[in-house]
Amino acid sequence: MTSARPKQLLERALRRRSVRLALPAAVAALVTGTVVGVAIADNDAQQPARTAAPAKPLQVRIDPADSPYLAARVGTISRSAKRVTLHEKPEVKDHKWLTAPLNLWPAPKEQGKPLTVLAEGGQVAVTGARKAGFAQILRGGQVRWVNADYLADEKPKPPKKVVAEPAPAEEDSSSSASAESSPEPEAESSSDSSSESRSGDGSPASGGACASGSSMESGIVSRAVALHRAVCAAFPQISEYGGYRGDGEHSDGHAIDVMVYSDFGTGQAVAEWLRSNAAALGIDDIIWAQKIWTNQRSSEGWRGMEDRGSATANHYDHVHVRVF
Repeated sequence: MTSARPKQLLERALRRRSVRLALPAAVAALVTGTVVGVAIADNDAQQPARTAAPAKPLQVRIDPADSPYLAARVGTISRSAKRVTLHEKPEVKDHKWLTAPLNLWPAPKEQGKPLTVLAEGGQVAVTGARKAGFAQILRGGQVRWVNADYLADEKPKPPKKVVAEPAPAEEDSSSSASAESSPEPEAESSSDSSSESRSGDGSPASGGACASGSSMESGIVSRAVALHRAVCAAFPQISEYGGYRGDGEHSDGHAIDVMVYSDFGTGQAVAEWLRSNAAALGIDDIIWAQKIWTNQRSSEGWRGMEDRGSATANHYDHVHVRVF
């Protein structure tokens, strides 16, 4: 008993001492943490507010090695890129009539293949804009271009049709010339006169000998002779023609020139009349005012030609026409 009692007293004293030592340490730790927290908060408050960095434009890059086409088409897409401004469609100023079949182009130039061919006698809505000889039109809500030379305010009248006789068998030019100089052709001459009949629409069925230019018939084939006489009957005011010569399409006797000189209106009328009667007259091609029409590409209408340097070379003073 005596030895246990002091031991208990000693353990109790040690516990009290531990409590006395631990309490101040805990209080000190609590105070230190609070001070540190306050210091950190105060330090943050003193720091200037950070501004957000500006957002970089969104960029899409495509490796040309992976897709050269998309790389060329897309490139770099940026939010700061300029927006495309959509242009308003031009207003319709007037409506014009087509005096010939016209190629329809997406731009004021003949390049590649036309979009389509507009039929003669149709009507188009014009905006009034013209460029390089082309007139701007609206078709199907789209801006298109046609040759301005073949637009008119009034609806064109349908051209008169000519019914030509079957072309006689081609014969040697020397025999033809000798036949003309022999005394027997009077019967042939009367035959030509009788063939100058009229078709149902009043147009000449076939022209007789043309007094204004019959001398040029020497050296050309019989179909070209028939062509010359038909033009002479339809346009008696024309007094000069060209026939055989040793160059170009004239060298084989299949082509003639209808001389109009400065009378552009008559030349235009002759060219359109020839084109309208091309099948009946056996026409292969027509050249007029730096434009050409060919039987092989008839659906394309009149096509532009390169500038050859003069009014005669560009066929502004005469209509050139060739038969098969």
